[in-house]
Amino acid sequence: MTRVARFMRVSAQRFAQDWQDAFPGEAAPDFPALPRRATAGSAGYDFFAPRAFRLEPGETIRIPTGVRARIEPGWMLMLFPRSGLGFKYRLRLDNTVGIVDADYFGAKNEGHIFVKLTNDGERPLSVAAGEAFCQGVFVPFGLTEDDAADGERIGGFGSTNQ
Repeated sequence: MTRVARFMRVSAQRFAQDWQDAFPGEAAPDFPALPRRATAGSAGYDFFAPRAFRLEPGETIRIPTGVRARIEPGWMLMLFPRSGLGFKYRLRLDNTVGIVDADYFGAKNEGHIFVKLTNDGERPLSVAAGEAFCQGVFVPFGLTEDDAADGERIGGFGSTNQ
């Protein structure tokens, strides 16, 4: 297997600031464990909930994970709900599939990975603190023969076209 990335924590200050933006008035929890694979054959790296949460049908939550990823050029990290949560609760990422580019690591927000989820199912979903709730898979990508990208990343969520 090719080793293409390393998970790290964002700074405590960044995590606290982003936590306050997501959950005003709530102190940031301890950092969750860094993402890891459950088995030697797993493709996905499980991301763990920094705190417990409950989503009623139709509810949405935006979770600062406290995690960043240094990714080799030519690779990206794709984020998905855990398979079981998607199957049982129709849990989905609001952007369908999260894409973390290699240059996001150097963004002004330290490359802090967020996950925004919606319960599209018909029953409440509860996730305990420290429980795996989404997974990330590293994937190589290609370029067109005439590629001439020269933009500079400053943040996430559409920052490259501002």
